[in-house]
Amino acid sequence: MSAKIRYQIQSQQLLNQSGKEKSEESNASSNALENLQQLGQLQNPPEPQSNIHCLNIVGQVEGHIVLPPQNKTTKYEHIIPQLVAIEQNEQIEGILIVLNTVGGDVEAGLAIAEMIKSMSKPTVSLVLGGGHSIGVPIAVSSDYSFIAETATMTIHPVRLNGLVIGVPQTYEYLDKMQDRIVKFVAENSGMSEKKFRDLMMKTGSLARDIGTVLVGKDAVKEKLIDNLGGIGQAVKKLNEMIKERKKVKKELLQ
Repeated sequence: MSAKIRYQIQSQQLLNQSGKEKSEESNASSNALENLQQLGQLQNPPEPQSNIHCLNIVGQVEGHIVLPPQNKTTKYEHIIPQLVAIEQNEQIEGILIVLNTVGGDVEAGLAIAEMIKSMSKPTVSLVLGGGHSIGVPIAVSSDYSFIAETATMTIHPVRLNGLVIGVPQTYEYLDKMQDRIVKFVAENSGMSEKKFRDLMMKTGSLARDIGTVLVGKDAVKEKLIDNLGGIGQAVKKLNEMIKERKKVKKELLQ
C-alpha cells in the first residue's frame, strides 16, 4: 500500500472518529438538557436497582387547563401512563407515593386516586410538607398511609376557579363532586363521612373561610391517615407488604 493511500485512509478514519465524538457530545448535551428540564439536574439518574417505584405528586395537580409555566405542577396525563406501566412491569413489586401538593384540578386528582386504589401491587403513601385539598383523596387511596409530623392537610369544600354560571345545574355539579370526594375518603380511610363533612364545613379554622387544617398527629388522630412516619417507615412498611403478598401468592400456587 502506497504512502498516499495510507495517508488518505488514516485521514478518513480521523474524520469518522471526529464526527462520532461530535455526535456523542451532541447526544450528551441533548440528554443533559432533557434531564435539567425534567429532573432539575444535569447528571443522568442512577439506574434503578429497587423493586419499589417512587411516584411523586408535587406542586399543583394539573388537569384540563394548562397552568402557567412558573407553577410547579403534576400533570395527570403523565401520572396515569406511569401507573399503567408500573402495573405491567413485573420487576416493580410496590409503589411509594410521595405527596407535597397544594391540591388542584378535582377531576384529575380523583382520576389519579382511583388509579392508585385499583393497583394490584402494594401501595404506601407519604405526605411530606402538605397534602391539601384534592391531595387528601390521593393520600388515602393507597393501601397504607403515612404523614410527617410537621406535614399538614387541608380539608375544605369543593371550589371552582374562574367563571361560574349561576344556575342550579352548577351547584348540583359541585354537590355531586363533593359527594364523590367525601365517599371516596370515607371508603379508603378510617374517617366517617359525617366526620369528614364536619371538618370540611367547620368555620374558624381557616381565615375568612370554612374548612380545617390537620397537622401530622391530628390527621392520624382523626383516622384520616394511618400513621406518623417518614421515608424509612414508609419503605419498611411497603417491603413488609410486598413480602406478605409474595407469601400469599406462594401459598395459592401450592
